[in-house]
Amino acid sequence: MPNNYFKKSELYSFITGKASTAIARRLQKNFKQAGIEITIEQWSVLYHLWKEDGLSQQQLCDATFRDKPSITRLVDNLEKLGLVKRMSSKEDRRINKICLTPSAQELQEQSMEVANQTLNEALVGVTNGQIEIAKEVLHMVYENLS
Repeated sequence: MPNNYFKKSELYSFITGKASTAIARRLQKNFKQAGIEITIEQWSVLYHLWKEDGLSQQQLCDATFRDKPSITRLVDNLEKLGLVKRMSSKEDRRINKICLTPSAQELQEQSMEVANQTLNEALVGVTNGQIEIAKEVLHMVYENLS
């Protein structure tokens, strides 16, 4: 057995979840403390819609790396909260565009502020150089598996 076998498995477990889970838990906690009553999954959909409103459900699947049933459920719940609405595409009526409501627009600034605060908490003591290296490594891992 190679000497670095155990070290690689530790890296794998870290890359696949520990940091991501810790950030998600803290973000959810910070949202709750700020009175923002949405889940991290819902926020991730809103985040992509804030970048480009009117994405199709398939585009949201691609952007968030979720499957169609998950996106359908998330959009259903965001609709119930009055944060998005489905609109038929003018080009292709089989496609639903997901559009933000004024309530979602109002939520953007506050939730982005909390997300930035959470990321700053997560990156205490991490240099810009270390962040760039981490981004490069994770991008390479992603590209190797795409």
